[in-house]
Amino acid sequence: MKYIAIIPARYASTRFPGKPLALLGGMTIIERVYRRVSEAVSDVYVATDDERIFKTVENFGGNAVMTSPSHKSGTDRIEEAVTKISAEKGVEYDIVINVQGDEPFVDVSQIATLMEAFSDPDVEIATLGKPFIGQGQKPEEQHIHAICNVNSPKVVVSLKGYALYFSRSVIPFIRGKEQAEWPAAFPYLKHIGLYAYRREVLHDVTQLPQSPLEKAESLEQLRWLENGYSIKVGVTDIETIGIDTPEDLMRAEDFLKGRN
Repeated sequence: MKYIAIIPARYASTRFPGKPLALLGGMTIIERVYRRVSEAVSDVYVATDDERIFKTVENFGGNAVMTSPSHKSGTDRIEEAVTKISAEKGVEYDIVINVQGDEPFVDVSQIATLMEAFSDPDVEIATLGKPFIGQGQKPEEQHIHAICNVNSPKVVVSLKGYALYFSRSVIPFIRGKEQAEWPAAFPYLKHIGLYAYRREVLHDVTQLPQSPLEKAESLEQLRWLENGYSIKVGVTDIETIGIDTPEDLMRAEDFLKGRN
């Protein structure tokens, strides 16, 4: 199968304008993401609507493609980017991987897990989930507040590993136990926002209007579920640090120093 990874990157972020060009350990965030993804996938592109980001990517030797500034989601931007790249290169891709431009610590194994999901011909979309309880950590050491954080969407999966639902709320509710006991009672999964799509599925989902569940939770993947698409959930034990705010960047700097 032919894979391509697209990294959508906007300059105009409400909470952190210019985020892709912010420095992390002396290197722009977008370059860090690009270099990590390139370890797993040979064809990698940054899809942007900003000339500054485009030139930055070109200057460090990466591939970039300009896209419309009117896209409402990264998925729409990726669809336009893949269409342009395929036309220019004369290459038809089978699987499109979506890596957010604010995930500088994305791991090669996480991307590999997404790619491996498509060995099953029935898989249409793949994403990742991470147990809230880390390796070597006892359930009682995981504070319920982490699971209750609305900025950490949760996913529940079927016995075959497909997403049943994504929510900002704690799912499932554990009946008959105090909330502080919930982490020990159920293996809660934090949703990691990496995706991969079959090429035709990516095109189809970008044609769908916003759905009621998507509007309610502000989670785009609910649009796909609500329209009958299946989402395979691979499991990773690796924590990533997404950068949404300048404060997140400071945390990422500390994380980088600790890892080095």
